[in-house]
Amino acid sequence: MKKIAVILACMVAMPAVAEEYIDDYDSYDFYEYETQNTKRDNYVGLRIHKNEHIAFKYDMHDGGNSTIRKDNWGFGAVVGNRLSDNVKIEFETLYTGAEKSKRGTDYNYDVWANMLNVYLFKEYAGAIAPYAGLGIGFASIWGDIDAPYGHMSDSVFDLSYQIMLGVNFALNDRIDLNLGVKYQYYGKLEHELHDKEFAITDVDATEFYFGAVYKFGLK
Repeated sequence: MKKIAVILACMVAMPAVAEEYIDDYDSYDFYEYETQNTKRDNYVGLRIHKNEHIAFKYDMHDGGNSTIRKDNWGFGAVVGNRLSDNVKIEFETLYTGAEKSKRGTDYNYDVWANMLNVYLFKEYAGAIAPYAGLGIGFASIWGDIDAPYGHMSDSVFDLSYQIMLGVNFALNDRIDLNLGVKYQYYGKLEHELHDKEFAITDVDATEFYFGAVYKFGLK
């Protein structure tokens, strides 16, 4: 009789023990699955720009004009988010500039732009993603012109936009590299001499760029 009671007790207890074991296993499996498939949709990175003949088109109101072109480098930083399998959005801040003497006049320009970029991309083999992008934002432009007819030092905060084409390479699940080319219109700077508008400078450039980003996830 005692043996029967013990057997019955074990039979009653076994389903409860089995259910607890299954729950623990499911929780562990779910945890492992989430750990192995953490989405790293956010990223931060650095970007280096190579300006190909960045153009500062200096145009005086009396008809004289001069275009300052110079190959130089710029640099910036990005922070972004991959919204879906084909769309990502990022904030980019970048600096560039030029300094040159021409026809007895010294030109010195500095440009700092802050852009909101949207990209459309298509990923292949989980590692290569060609993309096209558009960006819009604002640029601060400083210009210092030292000419025989006078000295002008002016600044402006103007609308800027850019168009980009490139390819992104995933080195691993944390690091991406990207190469691209873009056209950017930085804005227009107005120069004043003797309290009157004397000239304007339009700034635009075709640039090649190289960048690297670090991807991370947010729980």
